[in-house]
Amino acid sequence: MPSRSDPPPSPSALPVLVVDDVALIVELVRAVLGQLGFRDVDAAADGTVALVRMRERRYGLVIADWNMLPMTGYELLRRVRADPDLRRTPFVMMTTQEQAECFPAARRAGVNACLVKPFMPAALRETIRAVCGTGPTDVAPVLPAHGTAGAPDPRVVRL
Repeated sequence: MPSRSDPPPSPSALPVLVVDDVALIVELVRAVLGQLGFRDVDAAADGTVALVRMRERRYGLVIADWNMLPMTGYELLRRVRADPDLRRTPFVMMTTQEQAECFPAARRAGVNACLVKPFMPAALRETIRAVCGTGPTDVAPVLPAHGTAGAPDPRVVRL
């Protein structure tokens, strides 16, 4: 994990793990990450697979859905934070508006940020910048969901 004094890694060098049991969501998040300059993106269909991958490889960011089987994103987060080798991995939880009441539990478990699906590419970009201190600098700004440049996207919860 880089120290605060180290320059942030470039997006193309930051390995990202996207964890969701809906293949379409994984591909959408992967496409947005690609637009933002992230080239090293792996996927896992649930927390069990993600945990195995995380023990095999160091990721600079994990973006996981809350609601998956057999292991939920919440359980994955709890196990990551309990593991001395993984606990410092930046972790973003995503879920639908209907399940956003889960975010306080995610915060107590140590999540870095939460996103409500669907989210705009700009919301993901800003969340990654806030969590990892990195993000593309050559991407044109995208308007938030409510269309006001510079205003925060109400679907992003930063902790």
